[in-house]
Amino acid sequence: MIRRRFLQAAGVAAAWGAFPRAALAQAAGALASGRPSATAQGAAFLRAAHQLLDAPPVLPDAFALEVIGREARAALEADPQRYDTRRTLRAFVALRSRYAEDRLAEAVARGVRQYVLLGAGLDTFSFRNRHPGLHIFEVDHPATQRWKRQRIGEASLAVPQALRFAPVDFERETLAEGLRRAGFIEREPAFFSMLGVAIYLTRPALTETLSYVASRPAGSEIVFSYTLPDEYLTSAQKTARERSAARVAGIGEPWLSYYDPPALAADLREIGFGEVRDLDPREANRRYFSERADGLRVSGSGRMMSARV
Repeated sequence: MIRRRFLQAAGVAAAWGAFPRAALAQAAGALASGRPSATAQGAAFLRAAHQLLDAPPVLPDAFALEVIGREARAALEADPQRYDTRRTLRAFVALRSRYAEDRLAEAVARGVRQYVLLGAGLDTFSFRNRHPGLHIFEVDHPATQRWKRQRIGEASLAVPQALRFAPVDFERETLAEGLRRAGFIEREPAFFSMLGVAIYLTRPALTETLSYVASRPAGSEIVFSYTLPDEYLTSAQKTARERSAARVAGIGEPWLSYYDPPALAADLREIGFGEVRDLDPREANRRYFSERADGLRVSGSGRMMSARV
């Protein structure tokens, strides 16, 4: 069940506070009937809101509004300021995709030609891809991918030629099996991203996924987001986390794991990674949010880690 949640939870359930109620009810109904959860929709909605509310966008994404659905898009475009809430969360959702795509560009420059998005949700990178020859594999639960295909069709978009859907039900098969079926070449290096997922995994489940990436050929890399434990938080941040944690636990997708940065980096090296980098909020704000007139910035417990074989 935990592995299924990994694929369904590719988003941020806390984003619900900024999500149109009618669309939220529809997504919650989908969760109850065994279809994709609202978390992927919530993250996609924040990426779309970022395009309208934050200038310039940290993550320019012309397709973000296309995939969130007609009703959500109409609500957002009619009154963007109504959804100008949870700004630091919106900033982090934009940051994590931007950072992953920046690291991907460096990997492509080194010769990597395979990109695997673990828990892809409604990610739109494949529509914005500017790397000729890059093969893109989106890994997610079969139900989530059927839903995404529907969204793509509703938006009258064509599936990019470079994109390969890799539906994987972890209760029945492994990540390696799902990727091979989609045409992934295991003897060649690959870049992986896993955004908004680690917090929903047990530590053994995360280690299993990271170990698979660490066993890839030299030059392979993963970028993933993770969350700090309570000892790193202020009293106000702890209170906010408790409220958000209760909210997501109430829909059956509890947060399971938090990570100490030095210990996590040590674990990554132990399982086979060489270069390990942690992107903390101070560096993220310096690199991506400096000199902004709107004051948009990241803070709190969300962090980014990259690890290269």
